[in-house]
Amino acid sequence: MSPSARRRAATRERIAEAAARLVAEVGLAGATVDRIANAADIGRATFFRYFNSKEDAVAEGVNAQWLGRITTALAAQPAGLTATEAVLGAFRELALGFAEIEGQVRELATLTRSSETLDAWTLHIYVRYESAIAELVAPRMPDVVPQDARPRLLGALAMATVRIALDDWLSHGGSLPDRVRAGMAAISIA
Repeated sequence: MSPSARRRAATRERIAEAAARLVAEVGLAGATVDRIANAADIGRATFFRYFNSKEDAVAEGVNAQWLGRITTALAAQPAGLTATEAVLGAFRELALGFAEIEGQVRELATLTRSSETLDAWTLHIYVRYESAIAELVAPRMPDVVPQDARPRLLGALAMATVRIALDDWLSHGGSLPDRVRAGMAAISIA
């Protein structure tokens, strides 16, 4: 990657991080383009060179945060666990602090389902999550060979569980961590 491409990527990441941080602090309505631009130390015009809307920046920033949380929780699982056990343990760990961020998760999940564009973009992000999970669980699987589908399938199952749990939670309420746990239990018997 060229130095200018690295600078552009770093600027985009900085804007997305600022957007996610602001939403956590002041909510989606309070995270205006001007506030995001100020927090990222850029001008309004620069913001629009990188993102079409504040929602795009927020979605990218929050999704990047979640990818970091998922991969950190998965990497921290004890070495003796199988791939499936490690995924289950990581998602149990992620559920522990959910009450503190429930409103932010609901707001983001609602936002990302508010348009076909954001919905499609979110599915693309889930593929990134699947790949990251696959990379971390592959060493835990016996007899993994190049192009082995099992790690990616486990990542896809985990993220499909989260996606379905989110959809059900938004429609019917209840506990998102309980919905994810129930789905993950199905993975463990699959």
